[in-house]
Amino acid sequence: MSKITTVGLDLAKNVFQAHGADASGQAVLRKKLRRDQVLSFFNQLPHCIVAMEACGGAHFWGREIGKLGHEVRLIPPAYVKPFVKRQKNDAADAEAICEAAQRPTMRFVPVKSEETQGAAMVFRIRELLIRQRTQVINALRGHLGEFGQVVPQGAGNATRLIAMIEDPDSGLPTEALATLDVLVAALRHLETEIGKLDAEISSRAKSSEVARRLMTIPGIGPLIATAIATLAPPAEIFRTGRDFAAWLGLTPRQHSTGGKQRLGATTKMGERSLRRLLIIGANSVIIKRHVHASARSGTWLGGILTRKPPMLVRVALANKMARIVWALMAHGDVYKAPAAAA
Repeated sequence: MSKITTVGLDLAKNVFQAHGADASGQAVLRKKLRRDQVLSFFNQLPHCIVAMEACGGAHFWGREIGKLGHEVRLIPPAYVKPFVKRQKNDAADAEAICEAAQRPTMRFVPVKSEETQGAAMVFRIRELLIRQRTQVINALRGHLGEFGQVVPQGAGNATRLIAMIEDPDSGLPTEALATLDVLVAALRHLETEIGKLDAEISSRAKSSEVARRLMTIPGIGPLIATAIATLAPPAEIFRTGRDFAAWLGLTPRQHSTGGKQRLGATTKMGERSLRRLLIIGANSVIIKRHVHASARSGTWLGGILTRKPPMLVRVALANKMARIVWALMAHGDVYKAPAAAA
């Protein structure tokens, strides 16, 4: 049997599929593995390239297999799809992963450490709690609306909802108050937990040198700066700031052919959380443009605000902010306003 140089591993909960190939790309191994057999199998193999599709569990297996001396490569699933032949099954997926890993121009995802994954969890949990808080607020608004009590949308009006429920003269039926009190208690608990997470994020921002430099950019506060420092890959893996913005999904989708350039909406590929946070940060700059020198009349942002739709301007500004973020992370500098730089 030829020497195995590349192994494509299709991950699953219990049954994994391995596909091994030699230097010429010829298949020399096809094997199903149960979860408890994976590490012992790779421990017996000579050192080779082990490729997997990037997903939540791939980083764990990448660390464990890397400890055995193998070179681990994680591939975005979208880059593996073109190599899948006809039928969709575990064996075909493993073969496609193996073949994609052998392409000289293939792009790979860095394996995250346990510390990085643990640090990123605070943002995922915060997003979950905020979604739950929104659900509770909407439930309160809907139930109070049944009794003629109408409150505008927005988390800022949650205190008005609670005041209506706790007001003895609100006219709400006694039968409904006991149930509404359950939602009020859940809302207060969520607010407390979100506050704890915000305090944790602010503490991390103060202790991170990268986050402190990113917070010099208008529109980027402790939350966005800490999220970028934690979730974004190293700046050196991107050639330019445009590549970083494209990784975030903030660049337009291309439908170009025949020498004609056709640009569409943003691709929305890459890290969804960072893209959303940067757009929110751009929105804060536009809302408070009277205090930002970069948004005054005669500047790039001031001019585009008079010509383009508001949402397009927010995305364009988020794209520009992403490029500035890459420049600061790549060169270790702080943000300088255009007037100050001149």
